[in-house]
Amino acid sequence: MVQLSNKVLSAWERVKIARHPQRPFSLDFIRGMTEEFVELHGDRCLGDDKAIVGGVARFAGRTVMIVGQQKGRDTKEKLERNFGMPAPEGFRKGRRLMQQAEKFGFPVITLLDTPGASPDVHAEQYGQAQVIAENLYAMAKLKVPIVALVIGEANSGGALAIGVADRVIMLEHAYFSVVSPEGCASILWHDTSHAPEAAEAMRITAGDLMALGLIDRVVPEPAGGAQVDPRATIERAGEYVAESLAELCEIAQADLLARRYERYRSVGRFFEKA
Repeated sequence: MVQLSNKVLSAWERVKIARHPQRPFSLDFIRGMTEEFVELHGDRCLGDDKAIVGGVARFAGRTVMIVGQQKGRDTKEKLERNFGMPAPEGFRKGRRLMQQAEKFGFPVITLLDTPGASPDVHAEQYGQAQVIAENLYAMAKLKVPIVALVIGEANSGGALAIGVADRVIMLEHAYFSVVSPEGCASILWHDTSHAPEAAEAMRITAGDLMALGLIDRVVPEPAGGAQVDPRATIERAGEYVAESLAELCEIAQADLLARRYERYRSVGRFFEKA
């Protein structure tokens, strides 16, 4: 069992904390966890999507490749980063960096924090769904260790596109879901006011997902959320990621890939009595 905060929060309350505008974003985690970060740009096809950030860094004595989703603080930056919703060129950039990491034998760390993939016409015209599928395939067979850290909201294919990993770690008040609570409520009730009910029913919190065996560790947050003490939260998350990477780097490549395959094949497996 994971010991979370003493105060019992509803799933919807955790969703609101995960979306707090002052919560640390991917670049805050990168700067707080790593040394010598060099950001890399572009997908070598369409352009440089600023909703995805990534590059090479020194982390816990290792050279790693980090790829994360980045939101904005003020209006200008929110628009520039499309509110953290990547377009096809962003996902391609992320995949390019991960494959570059594979070429040089660098472990990969991904940071998940997105409302979802970009829903605009541009994204559809340039093959959003196919690009996400290509990312899933590429990460499933990547020959280096992958650790995913969910730092805020992780919704839909936008999160999954950089979320295939050997270890998945979540901050206590983050959530990971196939659809936002509002999206679920609009489908089931045709009314987004039912979002709190949807959040509870979907079991999307870190505690729920840990109990279901879908994630591996939960990073405790200060009372009120990571924004109360970002530095302490980032340091603790970094320790959890470092421990996971140290374990994964000791596993032979063939075993690493076999375990990753089995991890995702077992999702949703269940048994019925005769």
